Amino acid sequence: MSSAALPAGSGLPAIDDRLVEPEGRFEMVDGELVEVSPADRLHASRHVQLAALMAAHTGLEFEVGADLLTRTSLIDDIAPDVSVYPAGSDPTTGGRQLEQLAFEIVSTQSLRNAGAKAAKLVGRGVRRVFAIDVEQSRALEWSVALGAWRALDPAGLIEDPALDVPLPIDTIIHIARADDAVMRALIAKDNPVLQAHVARHRDEAKAEGIAEGKAEGIAEGKAEALLAVLAARGIAVGAAERMRILGERDLQQLDRWLAGAVTCAAAAELFTMLRR
Repeated sequence: MSSAALPAGSGLPAIDDRLVEPEGRFEMVDGELVEVSPADRLHASRHVQLAALMAAHTGLEFEVGADLLTRTSLIDDIAPDVSVYPAGSDPTTGGRQLEQLAFEIVSTQSLRNAGAKAAKLVGRGVRRVFAIDVEQSRALEWSVALGAWRALDPAGLIEDPALDVPLPIDTIIHIARADDAVMRALIAKDNPVLQAHVARHRDEAKAEGIAEGKAEGIAEGKAEALLAVLAARGIAVGAAERMRILGERDLQQLDRWLAGAVTCAAAAELFTMLRR
């Protein structure tokens, strides 16, 4: 639900009406200015990975934002760590549309504080709010019915209309698996750059195979010609010698043997003509 969809007289401001200065270090929570501290290593790493994961799993009709301010009430202006919102402008306000998914990364801040923000976001119309607890390696979703966080099964998936590809919960918990999840999502979405890369390598492999096949055919032809010359001269060729000649793939060596076949007294003499 976008801000424009709210009933007339609701008293709620547009989601992009600001109480705090964008690009600053503050949020407004319950009418009080709250400083948003710089992230520690765990939080910062997970923030980057999560944004990349969401961008890979959403389609062109959605945008992914980091630390995007959202006005949730007359006294609240808060910024989830990662937001997923429709790409098109709100047809009434001309501003952006309300996010449908929001994610909070919890490390130094408490789950209770994150829950208070989640309740405000859901109250404004955000459909789903998630938390990633990096210290306890778990993912949670805010439950309106419970008024609390609900732990998610790490083996499960987040499926949602805002996602082109279901998001494996385990990947938002463990950074090390994020690259694989991004690649699987791009494959599932038939990403044109990835498809072009695969097609180029397939064509190169095919061309290489054709070239190798041609070289194989030429070698076989030279070996057969060599045996024909020896047979025409009445020179006996044993089974082992025949196998060696037919198995040779060095075209220069076969040329030397062909030249020698005109004057040699026995097939064994050919094999003294080493590669040079």
